[in-house]
Amino acid sequence: MVAEMTPPPRFLEARFSTYIPDPAQPSQTEAVRILEDFAATLGRSGGDRGGRGARRRWFGRAAAAPSGPGGIYLDGGYGVGKTHLLASLWHAAPGPKAFGTFVELTNLVGALGFQQAVAALSGHSLLCIDEFELDDPGDTVLVSTLLSRLAEAGVKLAATSNTLPGRLGEGRFAAADFLREIQGLSSRFRSVRIDGQDYRHRGLPEAPAPYGDDVVAATAARIGPGASLDGFGELLAHLAVVHPSKYGALLDGVEAVCLTGVRPVEDQSTALRLVVLADRMYDRELPVIASGTPFDQIFGPEMLNGGYRKKYLRAVSRLVALARDSGKVAAG
Repeated sequence: MVAEMTPPPRFLEARFSTYIPDPAQPSQTEAVRILEDFAATLGRSGGDRGGRGARRRWFGRAAAAPSGPGGIYLDGGYGVGKTHLLASLWHAAPGPKAFGTFVELTNLVGALGFQQAVAALSGHSLLCIDEFELDDPGDTVLVSTLLSRLAEAGVKLAATSNTLPGRLGEGRFAAADFLREIQGLSSRFRSVRIDGQDYRHRGLPEAPAPYGDDVVAATAARIGPGASLDGFGELLAHLAVVHPSKYGALLDGVEAVCLTGVRPVEDQSTALRLVVLADRMYDRELPVIASGTPFDQIFGPEMLNGGYRKKYLRAVSRLVALARDSGKVAAG
């Protein structure tokens, strides 16, 4: 399980050199510089680690290894490239190293047990946690305790996070929330603020018009076994009986997602499940061919003005981007 903790397919080629900063946002260029400097400290401190620790000497004490902050927290709104930069840091780090979402990390602890999870990750040079969940107090305490143990073992940490419920505004920065929630770990993290607008929609039009049901069905038939074809209501009902940690597995072998009858989501539990599925589809770069309601209208004002506003806006951003990709595969 630990060996499989790598960046998702969308970010397998992510590098600092492929991150395109917004010229109007100097903080984006500065974030790259800070992370490159942080990457240069990895694997050179925290004990031997198979020869990557302090340089050995024949006599006297070992030479002091270069050191830096024990952790980096990437702080910014959705669509500023936090996951791209987190994956770039992972690629720049020496192994062993691990990359996973907060949910994947809690699943690892659940499968292995706390002590075994600590043992499995303690020899790593770096652990990257994407989408650190600040809205689940129990899991936050569990993961914070795990990270404390790993930090004591010399593992460097890097994270992004969502915003706490009730904290409105997609552009609101979450550093204070993150540092407070991880309590004793906060002193180990350096917060790197990344300003900017959603890169997925810089200069691009709004959500593309939905297709007709006949085009969706024809596209699925032309692609064949690699395409899923579901009614939106049936899909949402199925998500309700599958644990969100398994949504990625639902997409194994899928090359395109075809949906008919997309409609506004009416309750929050269903909406949050759809957010997770949207993240997993986006990770896998799956074009979405859909009929019905445009994706920028599936969450109503009540949801967008509530405590999970940032999650819903991120999901809309990602679904709209995947709907734009549908032009590459949709039947004419």
